[in-house]
Amino acid sequence: MKDLLGPALFSTGLVLTSLSAHAEPGFDRFVRDFWPTAKAAGISSQTYNAVFTGMKPDDDTLRLMNKQSEFVKPIWDYLDSAVSENRVEKGRKLLSEYGPVLQHIEARYGVDREAVLAIWGMETNYGGYMGRHNVVQALATLAYAAPRRKSFWQKELVTALAIVQAGHVRFQDMEGSWAGAMGHTQFMPSSWKAYAADYNGDGRRDIWTSVPDALASTANYLKKHGWQTGKTWGYEVKLPAGFDYQLADGDTTLKLGQWANYGVRRSNGKGFPRPSDNAVLVLPAGASGPAFLMLRNFYVIKRYNNATAYALAVGHLADRLIGGGPLQGDWSREHLPLNRSETAELQALLNRSGFAVGAADGRIGPATRKGIRAYQRSRGLVPDGYASVVLLAHLKLGG
Repeated sequence: MKDLLGPALFSTGLVLTSLSAHAEPGFDRFVRDFWPTAKAAGISSQTYNAVFTGMKPDDDTLRLMNKQSEFVKPIWDYLDSAVSENRVEKGRKLLSEYGPVLQHIEARYGVDREAVLAIWGMETNYGGYMGRHNVVQALATLAYAAPRRKSFWQKELVTALAIVQAGHVRFQDMEGSWAGAMGHTQFMPSSWKAYAADYNGDGRRDIWTSVPDALASTANYLKKHGWQTGKTWGYEVKLPAGFDYQLADGDTTLKLGQWANYGVRRSNGKGFPRPSDNAVLVLPAGASGPAFLMLRNFYVIKRYNNATAYALAVGHLADRLIGGGPLQGDWSREHLPLNRSETAELQALLNRSGFAVGAADGRIGPATRKGIRAYQRSRGLVPDGYASVVLLAHLKLGG
């Protein structure tokens, strides 16, 4: 236990009453008051005291927790970075280097090896940067100071303590993000508890220092969330002239053969290999950018990170790793997305113009998209429901 926890003061049943001469009094109180919760979850006083001795709140977690950035990165810039040539080249080398491991993982879990590798690339650049924060310290900081979701942070903290206590990772090696995502493929402690895998059979589920364990854990996560073996995530497509953009609402589900009947074609000119597969038409940047028919596996990837840009980047990177080329559609880069204050302004203008979208809260939901489509139809614009600076300018001009 001492090797796992590092240097510490050990007691026999009593939580420390003085953690550090330099710690914040409020944080000291939190640690003392949290002890009964940890104890009830099976955490020993030895583990608790060893971990929290001398701990202070994580200043970087406090800073990032309170940061409310107005900047919104356009999806094309995100993809340029996420699926860079350097990341593709590195991933192809690792696909070969870890070939036997990935082959075994694919056979065991039924998840395509390139998808597993792409998530590793997206999350930490293949282990190049797993975060510089101690996960227990970051989660304790959030459980102590976060203005919202305190019960969530507390549960994650207890789980992180249990991981250390069970010997899966040394406390000092428990690296992760400022919000507690851990290891090569960035699992929260609760996800680790539910889905982490012991690939090499050593009794530890070590996503920090064992690449095979981390990759197997990611495959298990995708499998448990419904990954369809041997099927792709989606297809880049071209839409015909006069296409009915009501079908591009992000919810309408049709078989690929039905989409083909509407004139939707793959960008590479090939046919759909399984016309009976269900798909949803997604326009990440509206009618001004590329279009995609997304299959079930795309939405499984979104269970990892519920952002369209993230799931598209993972899918596209996976394709590139096995020889696929760049996306063929062009992004109309003047159609920049709106930040939150601009979105609120757009909503207020739509409400004022008689297109009710509800509260001008700066968040784009179904009501806002419905209002945008109604406005676009009334003005002879393509009703794609996409909120951009171009649309905002149109509204400001009273168009």
